[in-house]
Amino acid sequence: MSTVLVVEDSLPQREMIISLLQGIGLQVSSAGDGVEALEQIQSHTPDVIVLDIVMPRMNGYELCRKLKADPATQHVPVVLCSSKGEEFDRYWGMKQGADAYIAKPFQPSELVGTVKQLLRG
Repeated sequence: MSTVLVVEDSLPQREMIISLLQGIGLQVSSAGDGVEALEQIQSHTPDVIVLDIVMPRMNGYELCRKLKADPATQHVPVVLCSSKGEEFDRYWGMKQGADAYIAKPFQPSELVGTVKQLLRG
């Protein structure tokens, strides 16, 4: 079974994303910020990471850069999922190494489709 790590500081958003992904049969773990996510990734590397950008302690851009710079995690697809929906935000997210960028609010099918596509590789 594929695993997804959801990194989101807003509990309602995190619960909604977890529910969507569990609904398609994925195993989902979660973290409230980038620091907590890094700790989890060191003990278990997920197959895909869904990552918010605006978070306390370590934002999504920083975490994405760290993951893509580390040979142990650079292969893990990262979906940036943020309320920062301008074209520049999308461009900047992809420059950090993200594999996909979804602006909030998003359609559930957009997130599910993106994660499925990245899992297929």
